[in-house]
Amino acid sequence: MLQLAKHANAALMFFLELGVLFSVGYWGFTLSPSWAIKLLAGLGGPALFIAAWALSGAGGGANATFPLTGLARAALEILWFGGGALALYASGLTTSAAVFFTFFVLNAVLRIIWKQV
Repeated sequence: MLQLAKHANAALMFFLELGVLFSVGYWGFTLSPSWAIKLLAGLGGPALFIAAWALSGAGGGANATFPLTGLARAALEILWFGGGALALYASGLTTSAAVFFTFFVLNAVLRIIWKQV
């Protein structure tokens, strides 16, 4: 049963990662009435987040070009997932931002307890 919960927590991490990309894209497309800015922010924002994650955080650092561990990894995750929550908040979705960040904190705590970090 515990193994199933650990797998569910890993799946939650994956869906939270996708949620960050969705959140930043949504924020970008609500940023301005100008379509040029919407496209730039709506597509460019997630692209920047993808690049940062691929370089330093992918696969828990195992698949990253510059893997981070310890406090540096924690800072990356707080900035990454916090950025997703802030994007939702900036889009006017305050409840969604709070729920998203709560799920991130729960996921992070469980990954620490279960040594999934």
